[in-house]
Amino acid sequence: MKPIVIIPALNPDEKLITLVEKLKAFDLKTIVINDGSSPGYELIFDILREKLDCDVCSHSINMGKGVALKTGIAHAAKVYPDASGYVTADADGQHAPKDILKIATMLEENPDNLILGTRNFNNDSIPFKSKWGNRITSFAYLLSTGQKCPDTQTGLRGMPKGMTKVLLEIPGDRYEYEMNVLLEVGKKRVPFVEVPIETIYMNGNESSHFHAIKDSARIYLNILKFSLSSFISAIVDNSLFTLLMAIAFGSTSMGILEATIISRVLSGGVNFMLNKHWVFENNSREGKDALLYAILFVSQMILSWFFVSSLSSLPIHLTIVKIFVDSCLFFGSYFIQKNFIFSDQRKGYHIK
Repeated sequence: MKPIVIIPALNPDEKLITLVEKLKAFDLKTIVINDGSSPGYELIFDILREKLDCDVCSHSINMGKGVALKTGIAHAAKVYPDASGYVTADADGQHAPKDILKIATMLEENPDNLILGTRNFNNDSIPFKSKWGNRITSFAYLLSTGQKCPDTQTGLRGMPKGMTKVLLEIPGDRYEYEMNVLLEVGKKRVPFVEVPIETIYMNGNESSHFHAIKDSARIYLNILKFSLSSFISAIVDNSLFTLLMAIAFGSTSMGILEATIISRVLSGGVNFMLNKHWVFENNSREGKDALLYAILFVSQMILSWFFVSSLSSLPIHLTIVKIFVDSCLFFGSYFIQKNFIFSDQRKGYHIK
């Protein structure tokens, strides 16, 4: 059976009816999720259900796009177990029916891959916030996974049936869910296929329910948590250093070295616990995590000293040099911790 098209909808207009009509002409079965739309929109869902033979799942209140997608996936897996996968699309007319068919066809040809409908962001017609929002998110994805993804915000995706259990377990209630899916795919090294699609924005994307600040904060949550963890550890480091210098070691060269090592080791322990249990939510009891972190910790300390010392002859204040060096090491440390130290990819992952 062909992939099932899943469309979350909040207060949709007639464009959704037109879209489902065209998908039906392509012999694509569609599931629409009424995600708590106002009562005045019930007529649209009645037309979809009664005249177009579309499955309509309803939430009594708005639950968010992530929950709606999982509702649609769960319904499709239960009602259409022979379907080859799921194609997710938006209800606001931003996805051309021919492109949805293209994604469905590509998913049938590549049943073990994630299929991404990729837009051309060099197009002048793309709204500024969409263009730069995607660029920032793509950069964050590169830092998190080491993989390039030119369109992280695309809602047009083909997802293999073998990922059903994983897709239903991935956290996220709203727009962050789609980013979490990409992060999970990147972490598990599931290959994805990019399919060029038409770039469509209606009235400057005014119909989008994406809230730039609130939903972006959810999308970038892991990096924000990692930054906060590093900030807390820096406070611990500097506070302990100042205290030890004042009450124990004095300002001699050896005292500074001793205070630096003790404060850095203790703050490193705080950073390790925060990153393991809060940032990356890795609850394994393997001592290997601590060993790998210790190696990274010592390496980062040595590299910081090496680069700061090497650049000390530049006509730039040493503090600025250190901030620049440590910032570069910060991104490298995030990538290594997420993908190698606290990642569960060592357990393996298989489409089945």
